[in-house]
Amino acid sequence: MGLIRNVLLLGSQSVWLRERAMRRPFVRRSVSRFMPGEHLEDALRAAKSLQAQGIGTILTHLGENLVEASEAEEVTRHYLEVLGQIRASGLDTRISVKLTQLGLDFDAALCQKNLLTLVQRAEALGNLVWIDMEGSDYVGRTLEQYRNARLRSAQVGICLQAYLRRTAADLESLLPLGPSVRLVKGAYREPATIAFARKADVDHNFYTLATSFLSARERSPGAFLGIGTHDPRLLRGIEDFVAREQIPPTRLEYEMLYGIQRRLQQELIGAGRPLRVLISYGEFWFPWYMRRLAERPANVLFVARNLLGG
Repeated sequence: MGLIRNVLLLGSQSVWLRERAMRRPFVRRSVSRFMPGEHLEDALRAAKSLQAQGIGTILTHLGENLVEASEAEEVTRHYLEVLGQIRASGLDTRISVKLTQLGLDFDAALCQKNLLTLVQRAEALGNLVWIDMEGSDYVGRTLEQYRNARLRSAQVGICLQAYLRRTAADLESLLPLGPSVRLVKGAYREPATIAFARKADVDHNFYTLATSFLSARERSPGAFLGIGTHDPRLLRGIEDFVAREQIPPTRLEYEMLYGIQRRLQQELIGAGRPLRVLISYGEFWFPWYMRRLAERPANVLFVARNLLGG
């Protein structure tokens, strides 16, 4: 599985493969397992359906590494519209944004301005903005942007990746802020010097980070954890810890991706656990799609069945 994962992550960076794969009907069909459509209306419709089942949602517009200020400002306007439509629809829905969508690659000050615009609007509407985490080269700059925004508002959260060796120190440094943290395993291609290569090591670090964060409630009042994993074994371990330590349910929620582990999602809801599903949409879906396959290479079988079916 490690070889398959590396091939998929390498493929996510290939412009040649992206241009050809996005024209293939079977690829587009298989993508529909992981996203309800390319447009905001598709995502809102899916969010409404999930809310009827007692499931909250997070919306993210796909795209990254923009190179023009006008593009970053257009993304900011789009997310402002999303926040407005969420409020008008009465949805229990957050937004999640990559900072390279807001200008981080070329103008840190513009990125901070765009981020604060979104955070301030979310705060006014009683909502929250999640900041997604990108490759390891962006971690330091992303955390700096988050810290600056967090000093101005509590309605902003940050994603951290358990496969990065530095994450334990990053998490500890954030505790004084009483942060909202979404913990995920990580889905970018990284060298072994930066990221744990073995799944067992990533899982162990995920559990350690989650339980350490939840144990720090006295040192970090107001801190909140989004537990982003589809691994039933890992979830059971965290569930046992939460019950044993009597962690208040207001301190955490479980977060999963649209279309993945639907049965497990229903089990969590049936047990009264707080759950959010991340819904992605947009036309720039190929790199994201390849990273989703790499997170769980067994999903390649799903694509293969579509290929054999024509």
